[in-house]
Amino acid sequence: MGDIIKIENVSFYLTRPKTAPKGGIIIIHEIWGLNENIKDIADRFAKEGYIALAPSLLAELDFSKVDPGKLQVDLFNDETRDQAVKLLSSITAPTQSPDFKEKSIARLKDCFNYLYDDPDTKQNVSVTGFCFGGTYSFSLAVNEPRLKYVFPYYGHFTHSLEEAKNIKAKVYAFYGQNDKTLIFDVPEIVKTMEEANVDFKYKVYQDCGHAFFNDTNPKTYYKPAADDSWNILLNELNS
Repeated sequence: MGDIIKIENVSFYLTRPKTAPKGGIIIIHEIWGLNENIKDIADRFAKEGYIALAPSLLAELDFSKVDPGKLQVDLFNDETRDQAVKLLSSITAPTQSPDFKEKSIARLKDCFNYLYDDPDTKQNVSVTGFCFGGTYSFSLAVNEPRLKYVFPYYGHFTHSLEEAKNIKAKVYAFYGQNDKTLIFDVPEIVKTMEEANVDFKYKVYQDCGHAFFNDTNPKTYYKPAADDSWNILLNELNS
């Protein structure tokens, strides 16, 4: 449905609606990179009337010696989790460097400008992301005051109060109750957002954990939470 486009230092999947666009949205992938699941989500946004752009931020990582589909399932299996975590950590080690983070933010800002400058978006651009992408959705919000909405799915907020004050977008975050590390951090995120006067909402879904929106992972997908969060997101975008 869409096309792969390369600009400057980033490539992305771009898909457009068949009707007059309502705006634009950036979809930031999980740690698995720009895969078919993320392209499918972008296509879903296009069907809802949005120009959808899904950047590739992890093309430099080498997943050639593993099956990413099997690895993501192994991460949520008690018998295989420890080994899977070690393997994934070794592959994704480059993402922990300051240089990688700076480069990723620069790439996301290029993507934002691409959509913002498209006359069909009418300068109405939002962002969503999942896991790795949820974290970078927060980071783009800190670095881009022209964003309209931010929808982080199970992302970490790694910024200071002073950085949070840069957020001008409305933020609606989604979490699964069983995602213990992230749930533990939610009260502090709420406190920071309140002190920074950010328009921040969030929802925690029971009976699920991390990656509940990913319908390609049978170990994590939880349809009630995925459907409800999707409806909330669309209602916010269309408001």
